[in-house]
Amino acid sequence: MVSSVGTTTSSTSLLSQAISAAKSNAATNYSAASNATTSSSSLSSLGGNFNQFLTLLTTQLQHQDPSNPTSTDSFTAELAQFAGVQQQVETNTNLASLISATQDNQMASAVSLIGKTTTASTSSLPLQNGVASLSFTAPQTGEVAIAITDNKGTVVRSQTVDASVGTNTWTWDGKNNAGAQLSDGGYTVAVEGNSTDGTSVVLPTTVTGTVTGVSKGNSGVNIDMGGATISMSDLTRFSGT
Repeated sequence: MVSSVGTTTSSTSLLSQAISAAKSNAATNYSAASNATTSSSSLSSLGGNFNQFLTLLTTQLQHQDPSNPTSTDSFTAELAQFAGVQQQVETNTNLASLISATQDNQMASAVSLIGKTTTASTSSLPLQNGVASLSFTAPQTGEVAIAITDNKGTVVRSQTVDASVGTNTWTWDGKNNAGAQLSDGGYTVAVEGNSTDGTSVVLPTTVTGTVTGVSKGNSGVNIDMGGATISMSDLTRFSGT
C-alpha cells in the first residue's frame, strides 16, 4: 500500500514528469485503437491502385498506333508490374482472411474470461463501479508520482504518494483533482519514481479489473474492462471473481 505525501520540490518534479508520461501514454493508446482502420484503408488503397493500373494498361492497348505498337520490352515490363501488384493484393487479402479466422478462434476462447477479475501489464486503467486499482514496483522507498488522463489526454487526477521498496498497490476512488466523481470508463495512467541512483524513472503498471467483453483488434484479440480496451497479450493473471 502507499500513502499520500506533502508537496516538495522533488515531488513536484516527479508529478510533472508523470503527467507528461500519462499524456504520452494516452496518445499511444488512442493510436493503437486506430491502427485497424488504417490497415483496412491501406489495403483498399492498394486495391484501388491495382484497378487504376489495369485501366491504364487496357486503355494504352486500345489507343496505341498499330503501325508503331508499344515495344516488346516495355510491354513485358508493364505486364510484370501488373502481375506483381495483383499478387500483392491477393496475398494481403488472403493474409487478412487468415488473421480474421485466427482471431475468431481466439475470441471464442476469450469469451470464457467475461466476468472474471483480470490483471494486465498496461497503462490503460479501467474505472469500474467508481473504483480503479493498480500496482507498480518501486526500486526504493520514497516519493512516487501518479497521473491519470481521460481518453482525450486531459489530466483528471494527479497525486504524489510515499511508496515502499517492492510491489505497491494504489486504489483510485474515481474522483478528479477537484473532488468530483468521474464516470466509469477507460483512462490512462503513468507512474514516475526514483531509481536507486536517484534519477527519475517510469514505473510500469499492472491494472486490475473485471472483463466485460472481447473484441477484435489489428494485432489480435482485445479484452474489454468496462470502457478500457486491453490487448489479450498483456494479460498476466485472472481469477473466477
